[in-house]
Amino acid sequence: MQQLAIFGGTFDPIHWGHLLIGETALHQVPVEQIIWVPSLNPPHKQAALFEHRVAMLQQATQDRPGFTVSLIETNRSGTSYAINTLIDLSAAYPKTHWYWIVGLDAFQTLPHWYRGHELAQMCDWLIAPRLLGGETIAQSELICKQVEQELINQSVSIRWQLLHIPLVGVSSSLIRQLIRVRQSIRYLVPEAVRLYIAAHNLYSK
Repeated sequence: MQQLAIFGGTFDPIHWGHLLIGETALHQVPVEQIIWVPSLNPPHKQAALFEHRVAMLQQATQDRPGFTVSLIETNRSGTSYAINTLIDLSAAYPKTHWYWIVGLDAFQTLPHWYRGHELAQMCDWLIAPRLLGGETIAQSELICKQVEQELINQSVSIRWQLLHIPLVGVSSSLIRQLIRVRQSIRYLVPEAVRLYIAAHNLYSK
């Protein structure tokens, strides 16, 4: 049985922090591929056009054989829900043990996701600690254990582990903010992504 990891998100835009999370997962867990899944219609936020986010993602990951960009969301109608993504990918990749890469903030809300109790048990969870708020690894682990206990109280089991990631204080929202005020984003995103953003005048308004 092959082992694959899903890394879903808006990637608006993708940055070095995302890539570091993906690279860490490849080395920490015995997965053969990280499947990057840009969300077509994110449930809680507005984002740049899907085709722009896909193009940036493809440029940022093209030189890493362990990374694959999936366009499985392209034909999705309505809101992009994680469980639908996993069901569709399971059909495309049968006989697979799945991992799901998620940030700590999103993992905290997992019990309240659409069909979250089902999804929690369908894969192993790889959690990227929250680094921008200054939390320690111990604090991140405590938050994960609280989520696990909340699910156990509702008769839902879950398997999870924290990813051991070097500290990188960068976020997509920071990058968008810097662009709006005409500050440099060099070294926050891959150079191909920086050039793409400039060429298409993204995030400047």
